[in-house]
Amino acid sequence: MDIIIGETENVFLIEAYTEENKTIQEEVENVLQQIASDDELIVFTDLMGGSVTNQVLQYALKDNVFVVSGFNLPLLLDILLADADTPVAEVIETGIRNAKDQIVFINDLIKK
Repeated sequence: MDIIIGETENVFLIEAYTEENKTIQEEVENVLQQIASDDELIVFTDLMGGSVTNQVLQYALKDNVFVVSGFNLPLLLDILLADADTPVAEVIETGIRNAKDQIVFINDLIKK
């Protein structure tokens, strides 16, 4: 991501299951302590129904936390580069639509 758009502020990386004593909840709570109460937090997870997604679901009940599962790089870039004045739910929905368009079976495409 940094290679494509440069270094960005307020992006936190949580690596699940890399340290025995750290839980996902501890990592998310640490991030929440670093942002203002009126900031919005978008949490990206890898798999719908996966253990990380299941563990962060509780945070989706907060008004300022949004959980997006099954993300890819186009989605991440679309959201990070979105207009800050656009409501976050709209940014996420548009980003998901655009990211789905990036999933293409190239073999079929070149046969057409």
